[in-house]
Amino acid sequence: MKRLMDIGGAGLGLLILSPLLLLIGLAVRLESPGPALHWSRRVGRDNRIFRMPKFRSMRTDAPDVATHLLPDPERWITPLGGRLRRTSLDELPQLWSVLVGDMSLVGPRPALFNQDDLVALRTAAGVHTLRPGLTGWAQVNGRDEIPIAEKARLDAEYLARRSIWMDIGIILRTARTALSGRGIRH
Repeated sequence: MKRLMDIGGAGLGLLILSPLLLLIGLAVRLESPGPALHWSRRVGRDNRIFRMPKFRSMRTDAPDVATHLLPDPERWITPLGGRLRRTSLDELPQLWSVLVGDMSLVGPRPALFNQDDLVALRTAAGVHTLRPGLTGWAQVNGRDEIPIAEKARLDAEYLARRSIWMDIGIILRTARTALSGRGIRH
């Protein structure tokens, strides 16, 4: 049932949002040199690495680490990229990852390939068995504002409590959170 919801939701989302996706891609290309999409190496289900698309929100020469680990994140984020991040519009290309099965609409957000601390905590809690999500329980409970250990705890809570109804609630809360821009540090 969950996979059917993922395919239907991602397919419909890509279809309906295609004009917006094209406009954002064009705006990214016009604002700064480089591709519109950044393909980030992420940790997926069973700790397998996959490539996840995002609209590029940083300069092409930015280090490949989590933004919070950069000494001066604003130096690397483009002006449009900051707005895309605050509204989570940079995440929309991940609907493709949901459609092809690398991700789910709801699940733990995929860790960067080099976020060993988060991967280890999730693996210890069994969370690595889940398909990563476009949004998740930790996302609607603090996003960037919560520490790694708390994200892993919330991911484990999602693993224990997950249901279609919980997923629907998370999707609705995500829409509200994304529109407000709440919980984004960079």
